[in-house]
Amino acid sequence: MDGMDSFVALGDSFTEGMDDPGPNGTYTGWADRLAGLLSLQRPGLRYANFAVRGKMLQEIVDEQIPLAVSLKPKLATFCGGGNDILVPGSDPDALAEVYEIAVADLRAAGAEVLIFTGFDPKHTPFLRSLRGKIAIYNSHLWSVAERYHCRVVDLWSMTVLHDRRAWSEDRLHLSTEGHRRVALRAAEVLGFKQPEDWSTPWPPLEDEDWMTQRRHDLKWAREHVVPWIGRQLRGESMGDGVAPKRPELLPVCSD
Repeated sequence: MDGMDSFVALGDSFTEGMDDPGPNGTYTGWADRLAGLLSLQRPGLRYANFAVRGKMLQEIVDEQIPLAVSLKPKLATFCGGGNDILVPGSDPDALAEVYEIAVADLRAAGAEVLIFTGFDPKHTPFLRSLRGKIAIYNSHLWSVAERYHCRVVDLWSMTVLHDRRAWSEDRLHLSTEGHRRVALRAAEVLGFKQPEDWSTPWPPLEDEDWMTQRRHDLKWAREHVVPWIGRQLRGESMGDGVAPKRPELLPVCSD
């Protein structure tokens, strides 16, 4: 990563930073945190973040990739397809073809590309049934990374994220601590020194009895799953009317 002076982040809510509260009603997230870590070793680093919550992969490719290509950043992080995977009947093979075209465009523009696999949903009841589909998609992403010489943050293997404290109340987005650990892992993959070990074990967590767990599951389904299903049926997105939080390459130190 010699000469890295510019970084563009592309994607959906994961890269926008939900649910890691930031200033003025925005989100911070792993990408902002990674930019901060990198700027300590690359003074003058410029950073843009085009990610918007709720975006489907084709929307990311159509709306964000051309902007990134025009900026010709030294580093581009790209994560997309998660929202598509949630839709019944979606095809991970077809998604991977779209993903590969985007990676090819970024590489042709001269960017080093850092991609992210999907998380392992083994410990999330609502998402556990998607585990096979996510695993297929991940296999494609590893193949894309090999063909285009991309670095990979393997979220699937980050067992430290299996702890419920790594996730926000909706169980779909990382908590502040989850985002912090992903940023540390990304910095490691890029070959930068990290101030802490992302895999440090969590402090012991008090076990909940079966009844308490079921009450939490029902509350989660009522407050998060049902509204999500409603949005899908209405053809709505969390990202409707939301603009990228950082649409220009600006020095990280200006934050």
